Formats: sequence, structure tokens, C-alpha cells
Amino acid sequence: MLDPAAAEDALYKVAICAFTWYPAKEVIEPGWTITEDLDWCLAPLAGLPVDKLADLRVTVRTLITTPTADRQAFIQHLAALSGDTSFDNL
Repeated sequence: MLDPAAAEDALYKVAICAFTWYPAKEVIEPGWTITEDLDWCLAPLAGLPVDKLADLRVTVRTLITTPTADRQAFIQHLAALSGDTSFDNL
């Protein structure tokens, strides 16, 4: 099971990255890469199995780079990993 604080930290980081991302960011901000943001977002989840982290990495990339992406499933998934049932009725 995932520590609820780690799940909340990951959710917070994904939200920050999604809010600050824009299509030309790599051009306008030399040195910045999406990989940096993905690593930062997923750092709190480092205790998860490698295959789950790989799946989450794909999901988080989509959530950061697609402003219209539905984030409810991601929130529910993190909640389930941490044993939080408060999002079960979303």
C-alpha cells in the first residue's frame, strides 16, 4: 500500500506541472524537459513496482501535456493505492 502522504504529494506535483506546461515550453525554456517533470512527479511513488510506475509515467505525461485530459481516474487510482476510499463515488 502507498503512504497517503506520498499519493497526495504526487497528485500535487502533477497538478503543478500540468498547470505550468505549455506546448512550446521546451523551446522557450532551454534545458527544461518533460522527463524532468515526470521524474519529479513520480518520485513520491518510487516504492511502487516498476511496471506500475511505467504505466503511471504514461498517464502522468498525458495529464501534464493534455489540458483537457480527465484527471478523475488518476485521482481515484492514487486514492486506491493509498487505501483512501473517499473518492470511490466520483
